[in-house]
Amino acid sequence: MSKLCHNLYKEFCKILPKGHYEMSMIFKLHPQLAKDCEVVGELEVNLVLLLNKSQLPWFILVPKIAHATELYELDKEIQQNIMEESRVFSEAIMAFYKGDKLNLATIGNVVPQLHIHHIVRYKNDPCWPDVVWGNLPPLSYEKSAKEQRILQIKKILARIKS
Repeated sequence: MSKLCHNLYKEFCKILPKGHYEMSMIFKLHPQLAKDCEVVGELEVNLVLLLNKSQLPWFILVPKIAHATELYELDKEIQQNIMEESRVFSEAIMAFYKGDKLNLATIGNVVPQLHIHHIVRYKNDPCWPDVVWGNLPPLSYEKSAKEQRILQIKKILARIKS
């Protein structure tokens, strides 16, 4: 077992009730995230999702840790791994999409599963300078635009991994 896997396992055991350790290695994406997003790839620690809101490049990193809800509750080394991937991912998407600002958020009021929104913002976007929550009308991707965005992010992920 790699050091990272061993540390993830130790982390699972901390946050699960006694007697539930056998379930600790089972990671499942929250149904709301599965409904609202497309899985486009993964990094070592995080699953990478594309949110189905076409107005902005909006991605979500979901740490592949079963039952994790809060970053501060995780072991320091796991936190650092999650945040390092977020940092590298953030740099890559900002360089590619040439945004004016990057919004990061781990709100989790509706979806308790730990997840980190990465939203590339522009000074001319539909709700600048306000927050995106509640200010963007539902506008799903058209098939070709979604396919193009997925190809873009897969190329970005390939560069990150190399």
